[in-house]
Formats: sequence, structure tokens, C-alpha cells
Amino acid sequence: MDKKTPLKRKKYPAPFAMRFTKDGRKRLDLAADGRPLAAYIRWLIFQDKIPKDRTRSKKPVKDHKELARLLGLLGQSRIANYINQLAKAANSGSLPVNEEVCKALMEAAASIKWMREALIRAMGLKIEGQNKEPNYDP
Repeated sequence: MDKKTPLKRKKYPAPFAMRFTKDGRKRLDLAADGRPLAAYIRWLIFQDKIPKDRTRSKKPVKDHKELARLLGLLGQSRIANYINQLAKAANSGSLPVNEEVCKALMEAAASIKWMREALIRAMGLKIEGQNKEPNYDP
């Protein structure tokens, strides 16, 4: 391309802005249900396709309190260190396989499962195959 030839840029129409009252904006946000507002408004006016999900949600975390509690528990735990010690003992053959060790491993697996499910709930997602009331204690 020649240096003297200017680049042709695609021209878009000027943007259109709208103002809403706080109540009107809140109602619009609720009706859009996490979808981009511009796409939702275009859909209302023109019945165009509206995206079902956002790639990035404005509110990815459903339960900030539960997420903070879980992260606090993870911070207090030494899970990574303990798993590393178990792996080292298993690789060296020095991990005793007795009833006490099996019980401790089962309890650790249950705790990890609880943390996973708590994270999924805090993010506002559903746990596959779970129809019963969730247990919030580890």
C-alpha cells in the first residue's frame, strides 16, 4: 500500500443516547436480565435477535458473602501443602494405608467437594444433578 493513499474507514452513524430516571434504569436492567442494554433495547424496538447470555456479566458473583466466607476458609486452610505432602509420601511409598488414613482422605475429599459446590453456588451457577437443598457447612 502506498504511503500517500489514505486508509478508508468504515463510517458509522452517530451514536444515539437516552437518559432514564433511576427507577426506569433499574426496571430496564431487570428486564434485560444481564444482557447488554443496547442489544435488549434494539430487540424491543426492532425484534432483532437478542443474545441469550453475556460473555462477561456485570455481576458474575451471585453471593458475595458466601464467596468471601469460602475464600476465607481456603486462606486459613493448608490444603495445597497437605496435598503436596500426601503426594510425596505416596510417591516414596511411605504413606501408610490404614483405616485412619482412609478416613482422613475421605473427609478431605468431602471438604473439597463442598468447596467446589459452594464456589459454584456463589457464582450463581447450578450444580448438575442436585435437586436437594444444599448443605452450607463443610
